[in-house]
Amino acid sequence: MNKNFFVNLLQQESKTLFKLKHSERLWHIPLMAMLATGLPLLTGWYFNNLQAGLLACLAGLVILYLPSNIPTPQRMITMLVCSFGFMLSFAVGISFSFNFIASAIAFGVFVTAVQWVNLYFNTRPPGSFFFIMVASMSSNMPFDLATIPTRLGYIVMGTMFACTLALIYSIIIGKKYNSKTTIHLIRPVPIKDQLDYFIKAIIVGTFLSVSLLVGHLLKFDNPYWIPISCAAIMQGISLYHVWQRALQRIAGTFIGLGLCWILISISNDPLYMCICIMLLQFIIEMFISRNYAIAVIFITALTVLLAEAANPIITTPNILIQARFTDIIIGSIIGGIGGWFLHHEYLRKQTRDSIRTTRLQLLKKKRRTMRNV
Repeated sequence: MNKNFFVNLLQQESKTLFKLKHSERLWHIPLMAMLATGLPLLTGWYFNNLQAGLLACLAGLVILYLPSNIPTPQRMITMLVCSFGFMLSFAVGISFSFNFIASAIAFGVFVTAVQWVNLYFNTRPPGSFFFIMVASMSSNMPFDLATIPTRLGYIVMGTMFACTLALIYSIIIGKKYNSKTTIHLIRPVPIKDQLDYFIKAIIVGTFLSVSLLVGHLLKFDNPYWIPISCAAIMQGISLYHVWQRALQRIAGTFIGLGLCWILISISNDPLYMCICIMLLQFIIEMFISRNYAIAVIFITALTVLLAEAANPIITTPNILIQARFTDIIIGSIIGGIGGWFLHHEYLRKQTRDSIRTTRLQLLKKKRRTMRNV
């Protein structure tokens, strides 16, 4: 990694930073995402329980895993599996939130497992990102054993609503856009690549665990923003893509936090916040496949509102925006470093060879022991 790499990257990306790419994504998906997250949120507002609405809204993001071009039964199986994954992510995060060290370790182990499953089955985007996001956010919620079942129940209701919406969509509209060829959602990787993917999963889990721990050690308010940003950067499919995402995320974050500051400054009324979240979700899904930097602008504003809409800090936008900007920058830097390790072929090869050598030595030792017995 030399100076010329960064200079060339900046020159190339500055030309295409906000350039829109062609996308064949149907407008139905943004609308579905807005409804799946917005209606539970409005329900929570109506019953004067915005916190419950925000949890159900977060769970509604499972709608983004609705596959296309496959029969409806397979679609619903996928949705049910992902819904269970959301519930497990939330349960793991909140169950270990009583201690920040235990929380960081449990979070790292969980991320490693989720990332390995994602790589092993070669799942489509958004892959493991939202499972990691849910686990990260819940790991920073105040620990109260008595309220865990209730909060988990809101997640369950949010996923159930998203699945119901997905079923209605698939029956009424989705069938028109199915191709005649069945496209499988998951494709297991060859056996020879499994060890390499396991190493990648460990790297991702380690860096996200460290990022969460850093946030706690620095005594940041809501440090889950750091691992979320770190995860977004490490989703890159190559080292160039990792640094490209880091640059796009930082640029988009600058503008996005400014947009968020404007939205919060206009009003902090709960209904106004709900409407903003719904519109931002729709806009994000319109742009996410066309330009990541533009999408990050609205992602930044959305995630701030989604996490802080029921927090008293929402009434002090200057303090809130400053804190979130610091979190996102630190997470992006850690993610960039993690991406370098993740896509460094020599380091992965050395680790892979060491593991294989150790395994062979253990097998030989076991055989010798068996002979002696």
